[in-house]
Amino acid sequence: MVTFAVHPVPAAARAPARFPTATVVIPARYGSTRLPGKPLLDIAGRPMIEHVHRRASAAAGIRRVIVATDDDRIAETVSGFGGEAWLTRADHPTGSDRLAEVARRLNSEIIVNVQGDEPLMPAPVIQAVVAMLARDPGLGIATVRCPLTDPEMLADPNVVKVVVDARGDALYFSRAPIPHARDRAPERVALGDRHIGLYAYRRTCLLELAAIPPTPLERLERLEQLRALESGYRIGTFATDQAPVAVDTAADLERVRHLFATEHAND
Repeated sequence: MVTFAVHPVPAAARAPARFPTATVVIPARYGSTRLPGKPLLDIAGRPMIEHVHRRASAAAGIRRVIVATDDDRIAETVSGFGGEAWLTRADHPTGSDRLAEVARRLNSEIIVNVQGDEPLMPAPVIQAVVAMLARDPGLGIATVRCPLTDPEMLADPNVVKVVVDARGDALYFSRAPIPHARDRAPERVALGDRHIGLYAYRRTCLLELAAIPPTPLERLERLEQLRALESGYRIGTFATDQAPVAVDTAADLERVRHLFATEHAND
């Protein structure tokens, strides 16, 4: 499996001695405004969904990987490379709802949501969020953050920001630039933290959240994770050095293809 030097292995990502049962669920929709059929797009001779599946399967502590899709073409592709695909409803309003549909049929203690457009998500980061829940029984959700150093990204509403407390639990997520530093010069390196949309849930927590109607801040910011904070759940965050490149646009796709080609050239 390809591993990229651009994603340093976090020292804190080592698995604890005993993992609870953990299943990765990869939501994968065929429809995409910018890149139709995105999960099936070719990267280094394999469909993107296969690269995501391989990364998830390589994470320590993961017992099972399921692709949750509403499209037969994706399901057939996953079955073709030996993966497990579950067909889900097509009318889910959020990715969490699709995740919860699968979780209701599982007995795993932990459900990990790995997005289907993250072919470069490092396996050690996946295992790190599972390890956070394994170490802390009071934690219901774990996610990932990395330093935000680009002022343009800080101002971009498509880049979600997060602020955390002293132990690393999320205080708030926003599309706005947070935290606002009144007296900080823009050339300073550390501007805040970017949220990376990888989640590990305790199954019970995920199902409870799916039963709660959208909350005011969630509707305002259009960020599902705010439902958890507004409802009193802790969200722990794992700090990594760099965000993996997700495929959202054609430019992202070419960048990821280049990274794979470069890695193969160095073999």
